[in-house]
Amino acid sequence: MSIDGTLFLEQLTEKLKYRIEELDVVISEGQKDVESMHEYYWENYTEMDEYGYENYDNQQALLRQVNANQDKLLLKHRFEKMLDSPFFGRVDFIYDGEDEAESFYIGIGNFAERTGSVPLVYDWRAPVSGLFYDFDQGPASYEAPLGTIEGEIVSKWQYKIRNGKMIYGFESDVKIDDEILKAELGSNGEVQLKNIIRTIQKEQNAIIRNTKDRIMVIQGAAGSGKTSVALHRIAYLLYHDRQNLKSSNILILSPNGVFSDYISHILPELGEENIKEMSFDLFAYKQLRDTVSDCEDRYDEIERRIRFPQKASLAEEKQSMEFINLMERYLVELEDRLMNFKDVEYKGFVKTESEIIELFYFKFQDFPLLSRMDAVADYFIDEVETLRDRDLADDEKDLIREKFMKLYVTGDLYVIYSQFLKENGYKGLPRVSYEKRKLKYEDVYPVLYLKYRLQSQQGRSNIKHLVVDEMQDYSRLQYEILQRIFSCKMTILGDRAQTMDDKQQDVLKFLPKIFGRDIHKIIMNKSYRNTIEIASYANQLAGIEDMELFERHGAPVEEKIFADMSHAAEEIAETLKLGEEEYETAAVVLRTEKEAEHMWLLLKEILGEKGFDIKERLSYLDRNSTSFKKGLTVTTFYLAKGLEFDQVFAVFPQKDQTPLVRQARYIAATRALHELHMYEVEK
Repeated sequence: MSIDGTLFLEQLTEKLKYRIEELDVVISEGQKDVESMHEYYWENYTEMDEYGYENYDNQQALLRQVNANQDKLLLKHRFEKMLDSPFFGRVDFIYDGEDEAESFYIGIGNFAERTGSVPLVYDWRAPVSGLFYDFDQGPASYEAPLGTIEGEIVSKWQYKIRNGKMIYGFESDVKIDDEILKAELGSNGEVQLKNIIRTIQKEQNAIIRNTKDRIMVIQGAAGSGKTSVALHRIAYLLYHDRQNLKSSNILILSPNGVFSDYISHILPELGEENIKEMSFDLFAYKQLRDTVSDCEDRYDEIERRIRFPQKASLAEEKQSMEFINLMERYLVELEDRLMNFKDVEYKGFVKTESEIIELFYFKFQDFPLLSRMDAVADYFIDEVETLRDRDLADDEKDLIREKFMKLYVTGDLYVIYSQFLKENGYKGLPRVSYEKRKLKYEDVYPVLYLKYRLQSQQGRSNIKHLVVDEMQDYSRLQYEILQRIFSCKMTILGDRAQTMDDKQQDVLKFLPKIFGRDIHKIIMNKSYRNTIEIASYANQLAGIEDMELFERHGAPVEEKIFADMSHAAEEIAETLKLGEEEYETAAVVLRTEKEAEHMWLLLKEILGEKGFDIKERLSYLDRNSTSFKKGLTVTTFYLAKGLEFDQVFAVFPQKDQTPLVRQARYIAATRALHELHMYEVEK
């Protein structure tokens, strides 16, 4: 029967090629139309009607044509992409009340011979495709726009097509055959995250197709596919609600620039445009540029904690619920302490102290404290304009606002926060000019919190879905800030065991208190990334006992101790498997930036002497890196988070057994797909 799939592939390929040729003609004609519209405009614009109606109509027609061309171009690109692998599955389904089965082929996107006709291939996100992911042979159903459609699956097929050629096709009783999944997971690592549409599991499909929950929280074990599932969910939501949701309405808060690059191709691969990504630290820095010239990021804090393990970090304390409560009490006190009320006069018009107090504390009491006087000033300006029966010039308005703003003792967030610290037993911020102000990481989010409490902020209504990755690394305070900034739907994901703190934090305990009780929690406890040997070793490091492992075996984990970094580098160079018939990706994961850079320089020299292409195949990733490529990558454990490699060498100082560095060893171990080498150095 697999011949059916092969014949269908041949027919489909011809039809795809024909549609692409048709689109080429349409695009070419559309481009000529655009050019002729431009030509007409420049030849006739001086004679167009004085009211601009003809000019407007011309511009609108041009815009419509340009958009139509763009749509056709995107469709052409999708069809060209489909030529490589037009489908991967088939379901033969008999509708209730019918006698004959209908075949549904499932692929990366919809394809029909003509616009509006029945698809020959259905998008993996289409309602009918749920049959492939959710059911074995026997009774089955799917949710269509008109309601639940019931029937029976008589057969299911799985295919692998590459470069337009059928590699295999077989009938499967099981939803996604374990052998297929094993083959996919066992193949060498791509440079970037793989799409998983051929191997989506039933439980993953339920998460991806969930449209009803406002906030979904995915607690997933290392290698469970939580990031893939979250991104596929975004692709599904964009497909499902394309009238209201565009790629520009989605923001991903990712750990760093490298991770952004690592996942950047997924959505375009799934038929969607790319979306905005940034780290929360970068977001905070952008928000605070009017207060300080620079901010530390999370990695500065980690590096400092590793260098000075005995020195107490205040980052955890200053982002706790207790600290938030201290700030809230201080904010109440500021209502009086920050003000120095007196009469305000402008060209014979006076607003008395008592009138200002009345407006400030009653009429505009719902305004944030540092924005309240702006509202009072605008009220006074309106009164003056009414009495003078004319609008004031902008410079006059600015002068009035300045008079009212002087009623604040200070409007400088830096000064306010520093005073708060000193009054609550902490060391104040350095008294320096703006250019020299640099916030330590421990102070970044408290200051950002004060900004959102004290100043009116523009809403981010354009963001309709927020994705928060590595949720375990966000503090209570950071979530409080996110709740104030974004009132949209969210997908929040992470792994409690991969925290970058001394001890694990279960954010699920406090998230309902911040976002409300309509949070849907999902636990993904099955690991697919690592072999059983690697996963078992990593779980032992972290004391994890309840993880379900996918049955895929490989080489045992190698443990070795070396006198120093140089000897470890020599061993890595000997053990590295990046030849033609070997692995595509490998990583050396270290504790700090200094150690990672040192290892990179050592490997550069050793591998260079061996004839290894160090220019193209050896990369050093630091916090400023923005791209991820094949070959050997040298980096720190905190930048390796979320990434995966065929072969991993973890190199840590033997003497450092602090809780944070024990966490680091676990994170490093879980990056390995096929082979793991755990090295300790004595000095």
